[in-house]
Amino acid sequence: MGKTLNDERLHFARLGSTQVRGEEGRSMREEERWGSFLRSPWILGKLLLAGRYGFSFDLMPVELKEMSRKQRVNLLRYGLNLIYRRTHPWSWPIHMQLELTNYCNLKCPVCPTGLASLNRRPIAVDVALYERVLEETGPRLLTLALYAWGEPLLHPRLSEILKITQKYNMATFLSTNGQNLDDDRVLEALIRYPTTYLIVALDGLTDETNSRFRVGARLEPALTGVRKLAKLKKDTGSPSPIIHMRYLVMKHNQHEYSRVKEFAEKNMFDFLSIRTLSPIDSPEAPYAGYLPDAEEFRAFAYDSGRKIRRQDFLCMNAFSYPTMLSNGWVVSCEQDYNAQQPYGVVAQDRSFADVWFGKSAMEIRKTIRDAPARYSFCANCPYADRPISSCSIAAYDLRGSTSA
Repeated sequence: MGKTLNDERLHFARLGSTQVRGEEGRSMREEERWGSFLRSPWILGKLLLAGRYGFSFDLMPVELKEMSRKQRVNLLRYGLNLIYRRTHPWSWPIHMQLELTNYCNLKCPVCPTGLASLNRRPIAVDVALYERVLEETGPRLLTLALYAWGEPLLHPRLSEILKITQKYNMATFLSTNGQNLDDDRVLEALIRYPTTYLIVALDGLTDETNSRFRVGARLEPALTGVRKLAKLKKDTGSPSPIIHMRYLVMKHNQHEYSRVKEFAEKNMFDFLSIRTLSPIDSPEAPYAGYLPDAEEFRAFAYDSGRKIRRQDFLCMNAFSYPTMLSNGWVVSCEQDYNAQQPYGVVAQDRSFADVWFGKSAMEIRKTIRDAPARYSFCANCPYADRPISSCSIAAYDLRGSTSA
């Protein structure tokens, strides 16, 4: 049977100055920051002598090897940002999120795309723009997430996007609802230019349960695609992508939880994570109907029905983990999904460096650091009040236990 990674996650944390996190980094706590600082001599030795760095990204273990000089220097500079949170950071991003599309084939009820509250015209990221941004950032990045507020597998030039991504020594993550995962062109792109992890979001073990949240979804194309991809991996001897099933526990699917791991193994997934549901920048009331009964499956702690607010949150997105939307706008966090407070836009006459180190970005970082309540996406931040750092609460490595 697959082993749990709840304890192993701590092992990876000790390999790095901090767990290099996507969602996890957004909810960093004060004690985590100083604990990371105290581990820095160990990290420095690993980086300089071995060029290796191990970490966890939302409970997905990753280890980078043969890191370039630019990556090592940038990570060390990031460590200083971790302490000071400078409005003009010493480092380039160590993690980025690049939105491949901002349109989707489903209508999930807690997503701005599904709710039609995304006030941006539907667009797929321009391949030339994507390539230019990666030419600047790719040599320094440790991780890249290829998703935000759309379905990335709908990008009409997915193969070209993934081919460009393959040039850089970084961990990559692509998240999909799986509705066109059985498309042969999509499968060819994923096996020729694999990401490190392919995350398939399934929130039910039947069509009825899954479609309660993933409105319009069917299990068949997703599971057919997973099985085909698993066979292609076996035929080619490729370890990637690691096929990852992600399951959000909610009130309507909590009764299936005990069978999720068996379901993932049976359907040839390599990895499974259990996740809590988080709100976006909106009032919390619409989410009440989705809250599971068990506290362990809730994103937040409650007292008499009211969410408990925490005071030890440190946002690192603005200083290390930006998001570039599909139209080229760069924002401090994917929660700013309509670019209310953009750093700027990458265009023919403006590079990513111009935006990242620009005056507008500095002013926004200062507000996020000193007076975050001024921005609605900070006031309603889904990461600030979590009692734990990660959005995922359990993870299982299923490799070696999946059915052939």
